[in-house]
Amino acid sequence: MMPLDPPAPTTGADRLFFAVLPDDYASSQADRFRQRFCQQQGVAGTPVRPEHLHVTLCPLGPQADVSAATLAMAAQVAAALRMPPFEVEFDAVTCLRRTPPGGVALASVGESGLRPLLAFQQTLAAAMARGGLGESAEQIAPLHMTLVQEPTFVEQQFIRPIAWTVRELVLIHSAVGQMRPVTLGRWPLYGAVRAPALEPEGMS
Repeated sequence: MMPLDPPAPTTGADRLFFAVLPDDYASSQADRFRQRFCQQQGVAGTPVRPEHLHVTLCPLGPQADVSAATLAMAAQVAAALRMPPFEVEFDAVTCLRRTPPGGVALASVGESGLRPLLAFQQTLAAAMARGGLGESAEQIAPLHMTLVQEPTFVEQQFIRPIAWTVRELVLIHSAVGQMRPVTLGRWPLYGAVRAPALEPEGMS
């Protein structure tokens, strides 16, 4: 396994996280939707460029250690995962928070289109916890794909689904306040994994 190169030094706090990326067609769909939606709804703000779109799965802490040792541990966790490629589908647009409002993002109502991704996220979080990496499961944000960064309130609404096949897991570095994420490592999905069972909705 080739070692990962540490990212270039930054002036802001470092963020390091595992994510999945949309394919080119889904990125183009999401970008076209963002343009239409923002024009129709009068939404301002800085858009996320199509090549920077991603779905965060598990952060390695709010101010990540980007040392070679941490990157090696992250690479070891990622390389050990086994899961065949799977479909994801986002069927809604929403704001990330209501009070105060967050950025505009794609989501999945009822998360039915994200169940394989949720299972993969839980498996990854468990593997990271065993390796001493990342945050607790309770601190991981709901799955979403941000389209506009600035705080904006929008009512959640259904959209024509944007879907793709997830074929790899990536490790991304970014500096807080700078929308220039850099992919440090990629691991293709293959094999099988015993994912934890998801509880039916309405059960505690």
